[in-house]
Amino acid sequence: MQKHWKRVSLVLGIAWIATLVAGLAMSLPQSTQSEAYADQDNRARAATQNLDTAQDLSTAFRTVAEAMRPSVVSISTQADIRARVRQLPPNLRRQLPPGFEEYFGDGNRGGQPQQQGQGSGVIVREDGYILTNNHVVEGADIVTVQMSDDSKVEAKIIGTDPETDLAVLKIEKEGLTAVPFGDSEAIRVGDWVLAIGSPFGLDQTVTAGIISGKNRVQGIVDGGRGFEDFLQTDAAINPGNSGGPLVNLRGELVGINTAILSRSGASSGIGFAIPVQLAKPVMTSIIENGEVRRGFLGAQVADVTPEVVEEFGLKIQDGALIRGVLEGQPAANAGLQPGDVIVQTDGRPVTSSTRLVNYIASRPPGSSVQMVVNRDGRVMNVTVNLQERTDQAMAMFGKGNALGAELEPVTPQSAERYGYSDLEGGLIVTSVDDEGIAADGGLQVGDVIESAGGQPVNSVPQLTQIFTAAQQQQVPLRVVVRRGNTRILLVIR
Repeated sequence: MQKHWKRVSLVLGIAWIATLVAGLAMSLPQSTQSEAYADQDNRARAATQNLDTAQDLSTAFRTVAEAMRPSVVSISTQADIRARVRQLPPNLRRQLPPGFEEYFGDGNRGGQPQQQGQGSGVIVREDGYILTNNHVVEGADIVTVQMSDDSKVEAKIIGTDPETDLAVLKIEKEGLTAVPFGDSEAIRVGDWVLAIGSPFGLDQTVTAGIISGKNRVQGIVDGGRGFEDFLQTDAAINPGNSGGPLVNLRGELVGINTAILSRSGASSGIGFAIPVQLAKPVMTSIIENGEVRRGFLGAQVADVTPEVVEEFGLKIQDGALIRGVLEGQPAANAGLQPGDVIVQTDGRPVTSSTRLVNYIASRPPGSSVQMVVNRDGRVMNVTVNLQERTDQAMAMFGKGNALGAELEPVTPQSAERYGYSDLEGGLIVTSVDDEGIAADGGLQVGDVIESAGGQPVNSVPQLTQIFTAAQQQQVPLRVVVRRGNTRILLVIR
C-alpha cells in the first residue's frame, strides 16, 4: 500500500508540475508567446534547410559518381618472369643462383610464371587513350583493362614517364566516354573532391573528401629526382587507387591519385594526386611523340627564403632566384643573370623554384615563355625561348655523376661556396661515392677537376667522354685537381 501511494504521489506531482507550466505559459504576454512560437518555427526551418543542403551535397556526389563510372577503369598487369629468364644471354643465365632457373625458367617444373599488379586508370580520349601511373604498369608484359561493364580489353603501353610517375595506355574499343579536364590551378584548399578507383581490387569505389593541401613536394617520384607538385586530399586512397581520377563536383578531372602517406600501408587521411596541369602536357607529349619532350631553361634556381633574401640582398620576398646561368643556353640568351628573381611565367605567379622547374619542363622545346623578373628591385619583362631538356643538356649545367662522384660546372656561386675566389672553369666535386673509382683515386669533396687526360674540362659529358676513351685504350686517366691553394695530380683507374 505504501509503495502504491508513493507511485500515486509521483503521478500527481508530475501532473501538478505540468499544470503549473501550462498555467505559466498561458499567463505569458501574447508577444512573448508569439516570439516563442516564432523561435520554434525558425529552428524547424533551419533544420529543414540544413537537411536540404546535405541532400543537395549527397545528390552532387551521386551525380558525379554516376557520370564518371564509364570513364574509370581497373588495370591489372602481368610480368612473365619465365620468358625473361629464357631471354637472358647464356653467360648471364650461368650467373643465376642455384635453383633459380629451374624454378622460373622451365614451364614444366612448376613455380610462379608471372608477377601480377593492380591499379586504376581514367579514359582521357574517346579514341581509347587512358592515363594512369607509371608505377602501375612498370615492368609489365601484359596489361588488361576492365571496363565499367566488366568487359576486359588488352591495352598497349604507348609511353611512360618515371619523372612524373605517369603512363599512357591505348585500347581498341568503340563507344568510350572520356573524362572532361578541370583546372587544378583554380582548385582551392577546402574544395570537395571524389577519388575513384579500384582499392584492394574493388573496382568503381568512390570516396569523398576535400583538398587539404596544395603544392606538396614529397620526394617520392623517381627516387626524389622527379617533378612533384601534389594535390593533397583526405578522400580515402588505398593500394589499387593509383592511377585513378580525382575529380571536382563538376565531374572534371583535377588530379591522378598516386600515393598515400601512411604507416600501415592503408589510408590514414592523407593522399596525394598529380595535378592535371602537370599531367596533361606529359600525356599530350606521349600521345604525339611516344615520349616526353621537355623545355630547358639552362639556369640553376633556388627558393627565395628569408636567409636567401638576407644573403643576396634581394628586394623581393617571393619567387625563384637565378643562382647561375649557362652561356649559350636559353636563360643567358634572354639576358637573365645570377641574382635575378623570376616572379611570373606566362602570367602565373612563381612561388618556388619547384614550380618554376615544373612549368618550364611542361612546355615543349622551342616554345616561348614570358617572364616577369625582379632585378635588384627593378621589374623587367623577359621572353625566353626554350631549348630541349636532354640528358646532355642537364649534365652540361646541372649536377652529373661521373667516375663515382657528383660533379657540377664551376659558377661564381659554387666557387664561393667551396672557398675559391679565382676559378675560371672546371668541375667541382660535390660528393664522392665511397665505393667508386673516384674515391679510390683520391678525389675529395671540394676538389676542382681542371683537366683530364691533358684536356681542360668544363662539363660532365666532356669528362665522361675522356674517361670512356681512356677505358677503351686500357690506360689510367690522369687528372689535375685544384685543392685549396694546391694543384695535385691524381690517377683514376
